This record gives sequence, structure tokens and C-alpha cells, in this order.
Amino acid sequence: MSDIPAPLRSPPVGQRQAGGWVNRLVASRGFQAWAARFPLTRRIVRAEGEAMFDLVAGFCHSQILSALVAFEIPHLLLAGPQDAEHLGRVASVPTERMLVLLNGGAALGLLKRKRDGRFGLTRRGAALTGVPGLAEMIRHHEVLYRDLSDPVEFFRGQTVTELADFWPYVFGAGAATDPATAERYSRLMADSQTLVAEDTLAAVDLRGVRSLMDVGGGTGAFLAAVARASPDIALTLFDLPAVAPAARSRFDAMDHALTIVPGSFRDQPLPKGMDAISLIRVLYDHSDATVARLLSAVHAALPKGGRLIVSEPMTGGDRPERAGDAYFALYCMAMQTGRARSADEISALLHAAGFTHLRLSPVRRPFVTSVLQAVRAD
Repeated sequence: MSDIPAPLRSPPVGQRQAGGWVNRLVASRGFQAWAARFPLTRRIVRAEGEAMFDLVAGFCHSQILSALVAFEIPHLLLAGPQDAEHLGRVASVPTERMLVLLNGGAALGLLKRKRDGRFGLTRRGAALTGVPGLAEMIRHHEVLYRDLSDPVEFFRGQTVTELADFWPYVFGAGAATDPATAERYSRLMADSQTLVAEDTLAAVDLRGVRSLMDVGGGTGAFLAAVARASPDIALTLFDLPAVAPAARSRFDAMDHALTIVPGSFRDQPLPKGMDAISLIRVLYDHSDATVARLLSAVHAALPKGGRLIVSEPMTGGDRPERAGDAYFALYCMAMQTGRARSADEISALLHAAGFTHLRLSPVRRPFVTSVLQAVRAD
């Protein structure tokens, strides 16, 4: 018993404060040293230490990933394993520094080092070349990383973020009239929309839907997926005029009909007569007040029994989770316009707009998107 540190002894009941003594115990250097030696706890101590180290080293890990993508290492390795000298010449990186990068990629499970010293792709690394929009989003993250470079100022709201300039369309229709800005936004959104569309359509049943309008649908990536899955549904795209030409080109190439209604939901009512309306990655771009007005407009546009489909990343609410609370919440904060919300928060906004029969649909990959469906009952 003499080897057990004193903090292990539970304090009197009157001194306990909701587990606070446990946290103080774990935080004590004496307990840490003892637990690292004790056979029944040392494995836990090691696992917790490794998890903490991963958090500390996380930025280095993300930069290794970013460099691999920037140098197009995964694409180069699709043809087969290569050595550091060859890859260094292609990327104009000294061999010894390229070797550090490749070893880092192997340590992260993106690459695998062969016995002869060459490097090849793992399945995870190969996904960098095959998942639509993933490489472009990783390249785009340099903007987010700069915005987060001073986390103290960022969380205090004292950072003038680059992301707020990168996505100017959310400030109103007038901010998205520049074709170059709209094209840059739309291309990145369309690339990353593929997985969202796949998972959304896997979660919803469109049988019985004769017409669908996608509000804020950009270049029509989601509607194109609907067209392939359910070719008999009449499709309408409602979005700003600057993105309409790209949507028209997409559907002309598919030889599929698409009705485009240019406009801003901030300034005008939505067209009526649709069986269903979709909002794909739209709500989290906007403030609660804007979302409330939009949902009211959607409710007014739908007939009795009309369906609303909301698909976007969501936070965990009172059960925080990594994708929503440790990534999308920060991204939205850097955008300085909207915020990532939990399913409960979105449900409350839907109820306030008059929707009923709310249902959170099971999805394949919650880190890609979550899906809420609702009905106009009156």
C-alpha cells in the first residue's frame, strides 16, 4: 500500500465535487508516475499519452498530408513504388528532405515503405486520388490554417479571416456577381458535393416525388446525381445568376432537362409547385435569422404534404463529436457568416417555420453529411 500515492484515497463525501478529485488525481505528477509503473494501469497511461501526443502533433500531421498533395506524391505513386531520390527530383525537393516527408506519410498510414527503400501507396493514400474533391479541399485548407494560426485571437473573435473573403457570396446576391469568384467557389463546392449527393440520396426515398427544387444548388451537382438516380423527376435549380451558366452546361452535357430560376432567397420568394425542396449544405452558411427566413420561404413554397430535405454536416449537440464540433464548427466560425448546428437546433428552426414529421435519417458517413427530412402538414 505504501507505493500507492495518497491522492488515490477518496476524500470524504462532503469534499467530493462531481468527480473533481478524480481529475486532480490524474493531473498529479505522482499519480502519473505510479500509474505508468503499475501493471493494471500502465497500458491505459500509454494509450492516453499517445492520444495526447497525436493532438499535440496534429498540425505536423496535417502539413505532411498537405505537402504530399501539393507535390502530387499519391498520383506519382499510382504507377508503382518510387524512391525518395526520384520523387525529390520531380518535386524539386532535396532527397534527404523528401525522405523525411515520405517516412512521415508512411507513419500516418498514407504510404508504405518497401524493403528496398521505395515507397508505395496504402489504400488510404490511394483514396487521396480517388475521392472526388478531397485533394482540392486539402489544398484549400491552407486558407483555414492561416486563419487558425493564432487560436487565442481566433476564439476571441479578433481575427480578420481569409475564409470570410473566400466565400463572399454569403453576404448577399450582390457579392456573388463576379464570375471569377463564383466560378472558384462553385468548382470547389461541386467537386466536394459528389460524396454529399451520394450519401444524401442513399438516406432518402424519392419515390412519389414528381418535382424537386434545389435551393442554393450552385452548379447543379446534387441535381445531376438526382437525375441519374431518378430520371423521371422534374428538376429545378434556384440560385444566384452567376452560377447558372455552369449548371446549364452540366445538364446540357447530360442531355437532361433542368429548369433554372436565377435569384436570391434573401430578396425574393421561392417558386411554388414543387413536391420537394432540398437544401444541400446551405443552412450552415448563414445566420439563424437568415435560416429562419429561408425555412419560412420554403414552407410557403411547398404544397400540403410537400417534403423538405436538409443535408449538411451537423454538430453533436450535447454529445460533441469530432467532425462537426472539432472541424465544421471552426470552419463556419472562420467564414464569419453562419455556424454548424446540431440536428436538434435545426429541428427547432424547422418546427418554428411550421414543419412537422421531422426525421433524422441514418447516413453512411456522418463526417460527410447528416440528413433531416420534414413535411409541410398544413
